[in-house]
Amino acid sequence: MIGNEIQSRPLSPEARPADSLGTKVLYLSREDVEIVNLSMREVIDALEQMFLEKGRGQVEMPPKPGIHTRPDAFIHAMPAYIPSQGAAGMKWVSGYPENQAKGLPYINGLMIMNDPETGLPLALMDCTWITAKRTGAATAVAAKYLARPECSSVGIIACGVQGRSNLEALACQFKVTKVKAFDTHREVARQFADEMGERLGVEIELADNPKDAVVGKDLVVTSGPILKEATPPIEAGWLAEGSFASPVDFDSYWQGSALKQASKLATDDHEQMQYYRKVGYFGDTPAPYADLGEIVAGLKPGREAADERAISINLGIALEDMAIGILIYRKAVESGIGSYLPL
Repeated sequence: MIGNEIQSRPLSPEARPADSLGTKVLYLSREDVEIVNLSMREVIDALEQMFLEKGRGQVEMPPKPGIHTRPDAFIHAMPAYIPSQGAAGMKWVSGYPENQAKGLPYINGLMIMNDPETGLPLALMDCTWITAKRTGAATAVAAKYLARPECSSVGIIACGVQGRSNLEALACQFKVTKVKAFDTHREVARQFADEMGERLGVEIELADNPKDAVVGKDLVVTSGPILKEATPPIEAGWLAEGSFASPVDFDSYWQGSALKQASKLATDDHEQMQYYRKVGYFGDTPAPYADLGEIVAGLKPGREAADERAISINLGIALEDMAIGILIYRKAVESGIGSYLPL
């Protein structure tokens, strides 16, 4: 269970200006969202509270539908509702692996927040920052319950936005002292090591290959592009007994034999995992024993033994976005950040 449950509340009149409801919508650019300055600790705590409520059946979220205009690309609609937080809305997000070669971000999109009492739109905001931070935070929540508390070494495979946010979140949850980082582009890994090493005050070494970033590490994150037809390099036996892994890129880096070695394999949502199986992912991945909501709510056990291999395949769910989006919205209104646009 959570030690101190977050005291959530519906939108107050102060956070929902009467003269704007139904006539204006607050627009928050990516810069506006970042200026709000929500800390990673706040993001992790908000997600843990959300997963508690998810486990108790106190939220609403359908599996995300999507369209696919290019191979391995997606545009997803992600609606969700968290009654206790007055958080209702939808994220419209895309992921295009080929964008990186064009100097464009892999992940892009917008999020709309609605008033749960009237359905009227409250805010439209960039979701790039939110997607990055909440994904790393979900890894930290999973690791809190599935990793050993004394974990200190981290392996990062793919050193982009998600490599950064996942390492930042794990450093909030654990006393990280050593990191091994691998990227197919060594200069990207070098920039990652320089930037994150200085920011977090930890030693970051470059790994020569994926195996070097996995073997002997307490915590492992893979965060490359999500590929339906992948050639996963991570083999059985690489992830040590007692270690925890977060495959942010689904099973793109993990062979089925490696995933089947997990003593406990979890996910963030059963229905979403089943949806992805139907469209061609996770063909050699075991069924998860629990989702994070069930674990955080105490309905299913987290780590039970020091030598368990634990893996949590977090797919990225809309409830995470709503939990953070409502905090961004409230803080923006209180601080006068953003611009109102007419409806």
